[in-house]
Amino acid sequence: MKKIARVLFIAALAIGLSGCIGTPIELTPQTEQRLHEQPPIRFLLTFDDGPSASSIWNPSLEVLDALADNPVQPGIKAVFFLQTRSPRAGGSDIGRSVMHREQQEGHVLAFHTATYWHTNHRFLSPDELEQSLTQGGSDIAAMTGAPPSLVRPPFWSFDRRTAAAYRQHGLHILLTDLSANDGKVWGITMSPRRRINLTRQLSEVRERIAAGQLPAVDGVIPVVVTFHDINRYTARHAREYLQILLDSAKATGLRTAARPFYDDRQALERAALARTVDHSAEPVHLPGLWDWLWDSDSH
Repeated sequence: MKKIARVLFIAALAIGLSGCIGTPIELTPQTEQRLHEQPPIRFLLTFDDGPSASSIWNPSLEVLDALADNPVQPGIKAVFFLQTRSPRAGGSDIGRSVMHREQQEGHVLAFHTATYWHTNHRFLSPDELEQSLTQGGSDIAAMTGAPPSLVRPPFWSFDRRTAAAYRQHGLHILLTDLSANDGKVWGITMSPRRRINLTRQLSEVRERIAAGQLPAVDGVIPVVVTFHDINRYTARHAREYLQILLDSAKATGLRTAARPFYDDRQALERAALARTVDHSAEPVHLPGLWDWLWDSDSH
């Protein structure tokens, strides 16, 4: 009965979350005029929680295949925020082989956590956090030859203490502008309203772009998008998501660069670093319910 109740709860929550998605913000003539004064956008793709350690149809590998070969822009590069010590991720032989392929194919390997589970860093003791940061940095440096420069805290949750620890390890916090809502926090893997969800979020980002709140890097404005490469649904629909992002830009009145996605590792890392959070007290913008959850955080 408990299992049935849990399934019903998850289903109700999924329906509720999808129902919370509002319509895109209307593009006004004033906003359209201000957009003409801004550079085009380029989508900066990020993936959390990998690499997958699955030996049966590995979703992380499917995502890599889609980025390399797709009808939108072949050779797309992304930032992968890694769980380097989880036995179901980078703590496995399969996971490490996926990380090696990500490095070889020109993606950016970044730090998510080196804990056994996907644990909120704010709940770790200072010694546990230091151990995770040291081990994770070493794991990634062993692959790339240099320690990582980017971190995405699990659940996007950080405070002054954890932010200071990140800085001591040379890590810069990268959050997100758009979320595919494909995380598995609630046991939900599918995204039945993925198109309207991304379009709605991008309309909100458009307002910030029109107000001049997002920086331009190398002549374009990086818009950070978050997926989870361990999600099989995401992996199966990875190529479709690329087209949805382009369609959402058109629907919201945003111009995309001639190359709408990053395809150069150095340019990708420059853009990502420009979008990081400088201080723990800096106002945080996260899409959807994450903003509400973040506001209720002890940060």
